[in-house]
Amino acid sequence: MPYYETIFIVRQDMSAAQVETMADGYGELIAEQGGALVKREMWGLRTLAYRISKNRRGHYVMMHLDCPPAALNEMERRMRISEDVLRYMSVKIEEIPEGPSAMLQQRERGERGERSDRPERGERGERRGRDRDDGEGRDRPSRDDNGAAAATDGAN
Repeated sequence: MPYYETIFIVRQDMSAAQVETMADGYGELIAEQGGALVKREMWGLRTLAYRISKNRRGHYVMMHLDCPPAALNEMERRMRISEDVLRYMSVKIEEIPEGPSAMLQQRERGERGERSDRPERGERGERRGRDRDDGEGRDRPSRDDNGAAAATDGAN
């Protein structure tokens, strides 16, 4: 049978226990249809990138499934009907990855969306001053001590 990865977001006003019960119900549905819920991860309550149905946050759940396409279609149909599920997405995958996902690893380490390859504050070198390039290939006009723009040659 093919493998699928499904992620769904549940309303913020539901408790974590209710979300787990909902995920268990979807797992039982997959089992009834001849498939198996191989792995499930609760990512917890996270901030959404934009408001969805007046919700600013949502409970994220990821499931790895080994099931026939008909079982996945039935689960998605029930997710569409449910008013508690804000969004869902299922993707066909080649194999189920071992170990926890990157989101769960990040949560276990206690990181808050900061990337480890970014330099720490103050490591980037000298700060760009007012008289330097503005990042778009244009030089900013120099200013005197009173804040007035200094006279230039007329070339910007």
